[in-house]
Amino acid sequence: MTVSFIAEVSSNHNQDLERCYRFIETAARIGCAVVKFQLFRIDQLFAPSVLRRSAEHRKRKQWELPTEFLPLLHEKCVEHDIAFSCTPFYLEAVSELAPFVSFYKIASYELPWKDLLIACAETGKPVVLSTGMATMEEIAAAVMTLREAGCRDITLLHCVSAYPTSVDQCNLAVIETLRQHFGCRVGWSDHSVSSAVIYRAVHRWGASLVEFHLDLDEKGEEYSLGHCWLPENASQMIETIRLGMAADGGRHKRVMPAEKPDRAWRRDPCDGLRPLASTREHL
Repeated sequence: MTVSFIAEVSSNHNQDLERCYRFIETAARIGCAVVKFQLFRIDQLFAPSVLRRSAEHRKRKQWELPTEFLPLLHEKCVEHDIAFSCTPFYLEAVSELAPFVSFYKIASYELPWKDLLIACAETGKPVVLSTGMATMEEIAAAVMTLREAGCRDITLLHCVSAYPTSVDQCNLAVIETLRQHFGCRVGWSDHSVSSAVIYRAVHRWGASLVEFHLDLDEKGEEYSLGHCWLPENASQMIETIRLGMAADGGRHKRVMPAEKPDRAWRRDPCDGLRPLASTREHL
């Protein structure tokens, strides 16, 4: 089994192109296969009544990713041999992203929005769908919508939409439930910032794709919420996961190369003493 990692930049880019470039460079350096951004416009994200009443939501205008960044981010990803993805949060974003993304990621909050699912599916690109807050019936409806609209490459991410998510709320066993029920690739979208959780998701439950939120320096807009990894912690986590996978080996029981010298020092069945009689002769 192999596992791939997505570094989710979210709104930690601070509308700074050079900072976006640093995210791409960092994600590639620490071993991620994908770096992902979000494309939203708050006037197409929140109802007008919410924006009128909530200064906090109006402030998120500063979190928007400028569309003119898209071709530049794609070029930088090509330069660093890392895939570029982005979450569309309005319908026009699907076509704006189409020339640049390797796949669409649909966020948990958008899972019930059939128009968005259909728009992404009709591009023919793969779709990764987070399932936070959703019931099995809602997930089934979303998967059916994607498939009926022509999507042939779906990955579901088990997700708990709490920022951060406590370890006891992660419910990782659902990964296997989703795999068996929908017959597609399944992964984990992490908000726990716990290496133990991600290790368990991969090694016990077979998550083949892991998404985690990344910040560079504790200065991203979302870092204070407590669900973002910093580069060196993320790098250590990825290295630990892959090191563990290297230990898996195969199912066939065999004498490993590192064991062979000690075979000569096993007990000899003739007298119950070490080493083997044939070894004693050459000491």
